[in-house]
Amino acid sequence: MESQKQSTIAQMNELGAKGEPFVFIVDFDFEKPMIFDFGDCKSLLWKTPFSANFIPENSTAELADWDIYPIAFQAYEKAFELVQKHIHNGDTYLLNLTMPTKVSTNLSPEEIFRLSDAPYKIWLKNRFVCFSPEIFVRISDGIISSYPMKGTIDAAIDNAEQLLINDEKEVAEHHTIVDLIRNDLSMVASDVKVERFRYIDRISTNQGELLQMSSEISGKLPENYRQSIGTIIAQMLPAGSICGAPKPKTVEIIKAAELYNRGYYTGIFGVFDGQNLDSCVLIRYLEEDGDQLIFKSGGGITFLSDCKTEYNELIQKVYVPIA
Repeated sequence: MESQKQSTIAQMNELGAKGEPFVFIVDFDFEKPMIFDFGDCKSLLWKTPFSANFIPENSTAELADWDIYPIAFQAYEKAFELVQKHIHNGDTYLLNLTMPTKVSTNLSPEEIFRLSDAPYKIWLKNRFVCFSPEIFVRISDGIISSYPMKGTIDAAIDNAEQLLINDEKEVAEHHTIVDLIRNDLSMVASDVKVERFRYIDRISTNQGELLQMSSEISGKLPENYRQSIGTIIAQMLPAGSICGAPKPKTVEIIKAAELYNRGYYTGIFGVFDGQNLDSCVLIRYLEEDGDQLIFKSGGGITFLSDCKTEYNELIQKVYVPIA
């Protein structure tokens, strides 16, 4: 597995040095990374805020059925309590706990992809569809920027934005992840600074609207960064917002608590256009598992977390962005 990781990093570096465009997908464990031709439309369809490899088509399909079957609360509670034990032992102070949810719908993953409205959309044939609202990193003219997203609330709640901004648990979690991303960027860039702190995005879903809190952090890459594009990305993985801090020990606890394979969920997808790079975190993710569809979701756990609230947030995130 390590050789595949190293060969992928080397290939990305080589393509970057030549200024050749490519598209990449990296799984959470960096065990099955994939690199695609920029225009490949046979097995992979994608759209970012800046580009796409397909022409949108009008579809007559409609979302008529969306039934979800979350993991039992007792099973989630057991994992939550294990995480809390490690938090109180000082092994981790923020951990993103995720779980799989079975989904039944009348739409195929490709139909969901075509009907969804999201900043980033990815459909990998016979694998998964992802409609991510979260940027991983962007590189533009030598400036690398990251936009960690931490903090979610139902937009229909009275005074939702102020409740989110003032929530003690969400504030603590957001501060932690901003510090973590600053440290991650400092490994590859200089002059790292927080450009925007705790701004709010509104996300439309088939279950209503959500508010999510993000920050923007940036730094300056060396002039020859393109020949190290794979190395730069690899140094920052896994994405801090979907594991926690400190990273190595937190990932170890995640494996013990979740008891399932994340696969490409919480990995990253990215597009390098020959000069600049845009990428997202693979969240809001629906996977094909034989004849079943599995939605994977979760949230950050701190010492202030309430188990029932976190369980409800996990379920709240099982949606498709189809109005």
